[in-house]
Amino acid sequence: MSYARTMAEQHPGEHPVDVQALTAAIDAAYDCAQACTACADACLSEEDVASQVRCIRLDLDCADVCATTGRVLSRQTAFDADVTRAVLEACIAACAACAEECEVHGEHGMDHCATCAEACRRCEQACRDLLAAIG
Repeated sequence: MSYARTMAEQHPGEHPVDVQALTAAIDAAYDCAQACTACADACLSEEDVASQVRCIRLDLDCADVCATTGRVLSRQTAFDADVTRAVLEACIAACAACAEECEVHGEHGMDHCATCAEACRRCEQACRDLLAAIG
Protein backbone atom coordinates (compact mmCIF):
# COMPACT_ATOMS: atom_id res chain seq x y z
CA MET A 1 0.00 0.00 0.00
CA SER A 2 1.18 3.49 -0.80
CA TYR A 3 0.67 6.41 1.53
CA ALA A 4 1.83 9.06 -0.94
CA ARG A 5 -1.64 10.15 -1.98
CA THR A 6 -3.03 10.11 1.56
CA MET A 7 -0.11 12.14 2.87
CA ALA A 8 -0.37 14.63 0.00
CA GLU A 9 -4.07 15.09 0.60
CA GLN A 10 -3.49 15.59 4.33
CA HIS A 11 -0.74 18.17 3.79
CA PRO A 12 -2.00 21.46 5.25
CA GLY A 13 -0.30 23.64 2.65
CA GLU A 14 -1.28 24.38 -0.91
CA HIS A 15 -0.10 22.00 -3.59
CA PRO A 16 2.15 23.63 -6.17
CA VAL A 17 1.53 20.80 -8.64
CA ASP A 18 -1.20 18.36 -9.62
CA VAL A 19 -1.57 15.90 -6.72
CA GLN A 20 -2.35 12.94 -8.98
CA ALA A 21 0.78 13.47 -11.11
CA LEU A 22 2.83 14.10 -7.98
CA THR A 23 1.74 10.96 -6.15
CA ALA A 24 2.04 8.83 -9.29
CA ALA A 25 5.66 9.95 -9.61
CA ILE A 26 6.38 9.31 -5.93
CA ASP A 27 4.91 5.80 -6.09
CA ALA A 28 6.67 5.00 -9.36
CA ALA A 29 10.01 6.26 -8.02
CA TYR A 30 9.86 4.14 -4.88
CA ASP A 31 8.64 1.09 -6.82
CA CYS A 32 11.46 1.53 -9.31
CA ALA A 33 14.06 1.88 -6.55
CA GLN A 34 12.91 -1.44 -5.10
CA ALA A 35 12.81 -3.18 -8.49
CA CYS A 36 16.28 -1.95 -9.40
CA THR A 37 17.74 -3.05 -6.06
CA ALA A 38 16.17 -6.50 -6.44
CA CYS A 39 17.35 -6.73 -10.06
CA ALA A 40 20.93 -5.92 -9.09
CA ASP A 41 20.76 -8.63 -6.44
CA ALA A 42 19.34 -11.13 -8.96
CA CYS A 43 22.05 -10.21 -11.47
CA LEU A 44 24.63 -11.12 -8.83
CA SER A 45 23.13 -14.62 -8.77
CA GLU A 46 23.44 -15.15 -12.52
CA GLU A 47 26.06 -17.65 -13.69
CA ASP A 48 27.96 -15.07 -15.73
CA VAL A 49 28.09 -12.15 -13.31
CA ALA A 50 30.82 -10.48 -15.35
CA SER A 51 28.36 -9.95 -18.20
CA GLN A 52 26.00 -8.23 -15.76
CA VAL A 53 28.39 -5.56 -14.43
CA ARG A 54 26.89 -2.70 -16.45
CA CYS A 55 23.37 -3.79 -15.57
CA ILE A 56 24.19 -4.02 -11.87
CA ARG A 57 25.81 -0.59 -11.93
CA LEU A 58 22.85 1.01 -13.70
CA ASP A 59 20.41 -0.79 -11.39
CA LEU A 60 22.14 0.59 -8.31
CA ASP A 61 22.51 4.10 -9.76
CA CYS A 62 18.86 4.13 -10.78
CA ALA A 63 17.74 2.83 -7.38
CA ASP A 64 19.61 5.64 -5.63
CA VAL A 65 18.31 8.34 -7.96
CA CYS A 66 14.73 7.04 -7.73
CA ALA A 67 14.81 6.84 -3.93
CA THR A 68 16.13 10.40 -3.77
CA THR A 69 13.47 11.55 -6.24
CA GLY A 70 10.74 10.00 -4.12
CA ARG A 71 12.04 11.78 -1.03
CA VAL A 72 12.39 15.18 -2.75
CA LEU A 73 8.92 14.91 -4.27
CA SER A 74 7.44 14.02 -0.89
CA ARG A 75 8.50 17.40 0.51
CA GLN A 76 6.09 20.08 -0.65
CA THR A 77 6.66 22.90 1.84
CA ALA A 78 8.58 25.78 0.22
CA PHE A 79 8.46 23.94 -3.11
CA ASP A 80 11.30 24.83 -5.47
CA ALA A 81 10.34 24.14 -9.08
CA ASP A 82 13.92 24.41 -10.37
CA VAL A 83 15.24 21.79 -7.96
CA THR A 84 12.26 19.54 -8.63
CA ARG A 85 12.77 19.80 -12.40
CA ALA A 86 16.46 18.91 -12.03
CA VAL A 87 15.67 15.88 -9.86
CA LEU A 88 12.99 14.71 -12.28
CA GLU A 89 15.33 15.09 -15.25
CA ALA A 90 18.01 13.07 -13.45
CA CYS A 91 15.47 10.38 -12.64
CA ILE A 92 14.27 10.26 -16.24
CA ALA A 93 17.87 9.84 -17.46
CA ALA A 94 18.70 7.13 -14.90
CA CYS A 95 15.50 5.22 -15.62
CA ALA A 96 15.97 5.41 -19.39
CA ALA A 97 19.56 4.12 -19.19
CA CYS A 98 18.66 1.32 -16.79
CA ALA A 99 15.60 0.29 -18.77
CA GLU A 100 17.58 0.16 -22.00
CA GLU A 101 20.21 -2.13 -20.45
CA CYS A 102 17.65 -4.32 -18.67
CA GLU A 103 15.56 -4.71 -21.82
CA VAL A 104 18.55 -6.30 -23.57
CA HIS A 105 18.99 -8.85 -20.77
CA GLY A 106 15.23 -9.38 -20.50
CA GLU A 107 15.13 -10.39 -24.17
CA HIS A 108 17.66 -13.10 -23.31
CA GLY A 109 15.48 -14.75 -20.67
CA MET A 110 16.39 -12.80 -17.57
CA ASP A 111 12.88 -12.15 -16.29
CA HIS A 112 14.09 -10.02 -13.39
CA CYS A 113 15.65 -7.61 -15.91
CA ALA A 114 12.44 -7.49 -17.94
CA THR A 115 10.47 -6.62 -14.80
CA CYS A 116 13.02 -4.00 -13.81
CA ALA A 117 12.86 -2.44 -17.28
CA GLU A 118 9.08 -2.23 -16.94
CA ALA A 119 9.39 -0.46 -13.57
CA CYS A 120 11.99 1.93 -15.02
CA ARG A 121 9.80 2.82 -18.01
CA ARG A 122 6.82 3.41 -15.71
CA CYS A 123 8.89 5.71 -13.50
CA GLU A 124 10.38 7.49 -16.50
CA GLN A 125 6.86 8.23 -17.80
CA ALA A 126 5.52 9.32 -14.40
CA CYS A 127 8.44 11.73 -14.03
CA ARG A 128 7.84 13.08 -17.54
CA ASP A 129 4.16 13.59 -16.71
CA LEU A 130 5.00 15.48 -13.51
CA LEU A 131 7.63 17.54 -15.30
CA ALA A 132 4.99 18.56 -17.85
CA ALA A 133 2.58 19.44 -15.03
CA ILE A 134 5.19 21.69 -13.41
CA GLY A 135 5.78 23.41 -16.72
